Amino acid sequence: MLAVLLLALLAISRPVFADDVEDAAKMLKSGQHQQALERVNKVLAAKPRDARARFLKGLIFAEQGNTKDATDVFLALTKDYPDLPEPYNNLAVIYAAQGQYDKARGALEQSIRTHPSYATAYENLGDVYAKLASQAYDKALQFDSANPAAKNKLALVRELVGGSAPGKPVAVAAAPATPAAPVVVAAAPSVPTAPAAPTPPKEAAKTPAVVAAAEPAKSAAPKDAPKAPAVVAAVEPAKPAAEKPAAPKAGNADVLEAVNAWAKAWSSKDVDRYLAFYAKDFKTPGGEARADWEKGRRQRISAPKSITVTVDAPKVSLAADGQASVTFRQGYRSDVVKAATATKTLVLTKTDGRWLIQQERVGN
Repeated sequence: MLAVLLLALLAISRPVFADDVEDAAKMLKSGQHQQALERVNKVLAAKPRDARARFLKGLIFAEQGNTKDATDVFLALTKDYPDLPEPYNNLAVIYAAQGQYDKARGALEQSIRTHPSYATAYENLGDVYAKLASQAYDKALQFDSANPAAKNKLALVRELVGGSAPGKPVAVAAAPATPAAPVVVAAAPSVPTAPAAPTPPKEAAKTPAVVAAAEPAKSAAPKDAPKAPAVVAAVEPAKPAAEKPAAPKAGNADVLEAVNAWAKAWSSKDVDRYLAFYAKDFKTPGGEARADWEKGRRQRISAPKSITVTVDAPKVSLAADGQASVTFRQGYRSDVVKAATATKTLVLTKTDGRWLIQQERVGN
């Protein structure tokens, strides 16, 4: 449930484009994905090879849950600017979220080859190896269920990675910085040689992924390199102190009550009560069998010692067929994941007087 959005955008040669990229980053931070995408496309119309704008476009797609286009953007960046470590890292995050751990490992190894001091890639690679180990121990137990050593190792690895499936948000690295001199690539004067130092995020992102929140690699910046403040993706849009949220419509109150109760059950790690909020005909996100999906959810919720889930800025839409759709900013925090946010939509249907979840998706 797509994973920290950390943007560190440095000034570029033409202030008008720098302003547009920074504005797009702020829009993304406040959940205005479409507006952010339009602003980035404006920059790319004039500078199609701009690394920062392209990187930000990948972040927008990732935040929307559009992993295909996000993957295409980051893959193109690795081809055009193979010396940048961040696109490889972000590809690894996406691959891990899809369960493609061998591809994630390969991308992280390439990220490290481009920047041997990139600590985030090393940490993420450790998480991917832990996940691969978990799968191997699980396989061993299928052939020898009484093997105590495999059981102990599997329990330890699952504790490290937060469950048997990815348990951290899709994370993204900082946007590439401006170098003192361009990399030797045609028509790419603004390509970075090293990313900027990050500002710690308030909360983490997008759909859960096994890798940790990405941070840019650190390297000495040229003395004459331009500097600008980092832009960090906020957990939710800032609200004026005096402004009070509008009261929900009477017809929406019971829907919101159900969603908040669902989040409360998740936060209290009451797995049975949490699963009871899902309808019998619930469409599992990956199309897997309901029993397999429930098993995975039990493991992911039971693994952390503590969990906090919040429902921010919910918008309820009631359909004529009796369904209700609730879109909100989901906040997630645990002792394993420091912070994560994602835009989530729940489609609910009323059964025997209760609103139950029929569909669940990440992104707009």
